Amino acid sequence: MDVKVETQPRSRRQPLPDRGGEMAYLDFGPAERPVDLVFSHANGFNARTYRTILAPLAEDLRILAIDLRGHGDSTLPADPAQHGGWSMFRDDLLAFLEAVADGPVALAGHSMGGTSSLLAAAAAPDRVRALGLIDPVLFDAAIRSEGTGESPLVQGALRRRALFASKAAAYEGYLGRGAFKTWAPEQLADYVESGFRETASGEVTLSCAPAWEAANFATHNYDPWQAFRQTRCPIRILMAEFGSTARLEHHEDELLATGRIAIETVPRTSHFLPMERPDLARELLDATAKAP
Repeated sequence: MDVKVETQPRSRRQPLPDRGGEMAYLDFGPAERPVDLVFSHANGFNARTYRTILAPLAEDLRILAIDLRGHGDSTLPADPAQHGGWSMFRDDLLAFLEAVADGPVALAGHSMGGTSSLLAAAAAPDRVRALGLIDPVLFDAAIRSEGTGESPLVQGALRRRALFASKAAAYEGYLGRGAFKTWAPEQLADYVESGFRETASGEVTLSCAPAWEAANFATHNYDPWQAFRQTRCPIRILMAEFGSTARLEHHEDELLATGRIAIETVPRTSHFLPMERPDLARELLDATAKAP
């Protein structure tokens, strides 16, 4: 008999008083089961964006998908002028793990969420038993200038339209266009659902303010290669073939030499790899969650 998997996760909030607010998250799978995996999203997105990827894993796994600071429904302070760099997301994630998990868990994430997961595993290796990284943001200090205020990513975020008449209008405005042209309609609908909130005037505005998204692109205060050296767990990396943010030049040999880091480039994919190949993203997450 086929088992029906619940595709609508439970929406929850976790107070993190030492971090200044609450972290919103989606809880997939058996509520009585210990947490298997915590998933973190890309810059500008939210946990619900990945619902169709995560939900099929909920039959026998418990997965928590978080809204990072300044995204979705989380209420952690997000002032671009006070941006603390990506170590801030690392520390938020570690505080969340302390609150929701009794023992080591697997971590996974896409883009900025993948990098945040890596940084958390480096800072607290005893808390993380496996990592699954989907096109994480990794680069040398020599090319860090690409993330300054002159970066096309920063400028593009600042120009992003923040207000729409409704969520339906936002969906129609995005469908088949720009970064969303390779997305399935249900993926876009999930992004819009948590990516916008109502305003006092009756319009909707981006949950992740353009200035906050831009600040995330512009502020990098981490050494990914040192972070890899500080981890102890098995790590799998899926990279996009085109426009990957995982700039492994001159570091791939070092990573592979550890014997616990695997790297795969997925043909015909962009940075939006999990939306374009949800099957491979799901396989990675399943294997990461079930790692010993």
